[in-house]
Amino acid sequence: MKFDKARFLPLLLTGIIILVDQCSKAFIAARWPIGTINPPIKDVFNNDFLQIIHVRNKVIAFSLGQNLPDTIRPVLFILLPLLVLALLLWYYFKSDDFNNVQRWAVAGILGGGIGNIIDRIFRSEGVVDFISVKFYGLLGFERWPTFNLADSSVVVCCLLLFTTILISARKPKNETAK
Repeated sequence: MKFDKARFLPLLLTGIIILVDQCSKAFIAARWPIGTINPPIKDVFNNDFLQIIHVRNKVIAFSLGQNLPDTIRPVLFILLPLLVLALLLWYYFKSDDFNNVQRWAVAGILGGGIGNIIDRIFRSEGVVDFISVKFYGLLGFERWPTFNLADSSVVVCCLLLFTTILISARKPKNETAK
């Protein structure tokens, strides 16, 4: 395989996200007891919008999988995501379907996914979550479920990827050939 800078450069983002995510989680885990809110950061915007609180998550988004047996969780929360990320990485290198922005988005998804898988494997208490945002009752949430930088990376980059895919799919055939 010939070195392709356009394919490998975005993977720097993957590494940066993993590094920043793991450092932020280590910082929180070392300085905040589980369940405590950091008073100096509690009112960042002077309106209770952003809180830093140390919680652990042994399940996935919105407490999905909470009632699953402990023997099934590792398969669903470690092996399945590893398989999905491996397939995404394989497709990333094998396909010419991604444009430059989409490659960066995929790199962000990989970084966030790997960041949380590292926690699932090496932190027996669960994934470190610490960002709590007030949601003002929207969708029934007074506060959005607590999350971390890896979660943010996956969500933002998935939205970016899907948006760019939708936009490129809507272009007329003769415009995409240019």
